[in-house]
Amino acid sequence: MDNAGAAMIGMAIAVGLASIGAGIGDGLVSGRTIEGMARQPEMRGTLMTTMFISIGIIEAMPIIAVVIAFILMGKMA
Repeated sequence: MDNAGAAMIGMAIAVGLASIGAGIGDGLVSGRTIEGMARQPEMRGTLMTTMFISIGIIEAMPIIAVVIAFILMGKMA
């Protein structure tokens, strides 16, 4: 396997791990938000706003990983 093939495998693994991490993070944030709403229903609006901001920040990680992978893939060609 040449260096380009190894780099492609590395990029795929990096994007995959970033996606798995984001999925786990989204699940944890959503679950804890639902727990908080079950305990204090009057805080629903605040909790939902915070949850959406948190999920947006968490989802930035795999998006950045994909962009970096495409940039590196373009440099190898």
